[in-house]
Amino acid sequence: MDKAERLNRLLPNGRGVWIPIDHGASDYPTDGLEDLEGLIQSLINASVDVIVAQKGLVSAFAHLCEGTKTSMVVHYSVSTRHAGPDMNNKVLVGHADETLLRGGIGVSSQVNMGSEHEADMVQRMGELNRQALHAGLPAFGMVYARGPHLNHQDDDITRSQAHAVRLAFELGCDAAKCVWTGDATSFERVAASAPIPLLLAGGPASGNTADVLSMVEQALNAGASGVCMGRQVFAHSNPGAMAKALVLMVHEGASAAEAMEAGGL
Repeated sequence: MDKAERLNRLLPNGRGVWIPIDHGASDYPTDGLEDLEGLIQSLINASVDVIVAQKGLVSAFAHLCEGTKTSMVVHYSVSTRHAGPDMNNKVLVGHADETLLRGGIGVSSQVNMGSEHEADMVQRMGELNRQALHAGLPAFGMVYARGPHLNHQDDDITRSQAHAVRLAFELGCDAAKCVWTGDATSFERVAASAPIPLLLAGGPASGNTADVLSMVEQALNAGASGVCMGRQVFAHSNPGAMAKALVLMVHEGASAAEAMEAGGL
């Protein structure tokens, strides 16, 4: 399988439902991540495209994805809640050449744009993407515009979110995570800022399924290519049903209301 084939598996027809479950490395206990095998099986049963996880978890559970529509991407960035002033400094904890051996078929890394450690994280993402290129692996970027040193342009209605996904693209990412900017006009600018698939982030678990799926519907209509949602899925009272609703919306064009009804949410 070459890079193009792997990318098409991760993002069939350029669209994807990705569920990151790497949160336990940064903070634990974490609601929803206690029974990893049960969670992963429910996501596989819902036919999500990708589970994003730290490398140890991928090594332990990638075998569950064999023969299914679901693949694993290794997230190589990490920090923990105990790091004090370095808590937002995401360091790399591996090399792209581990990915296939562990059972993954893509790599992921994070930059917190505007943080005190932005330059180091930019360099790390660029290096991981270089490794991925030589290994024939797709690279995914989680770039968040949320640091204390953000310097928005006066006329930037996206509040630097467009710049975040543009940075991921310019550093060689094949797809990137993006956040909902609150309205279609500003999000359309985010979606137009980079010629790669952009997957909508979920944010903190809200407990309001209707609001989350409404946000997804608006984002898809405004140019998103799918979702990359963790807590909104794994911390949900029914993760499998929530994941299935997202699959219906992203891959079958269901509305938020239709997806909720079909999933019994």
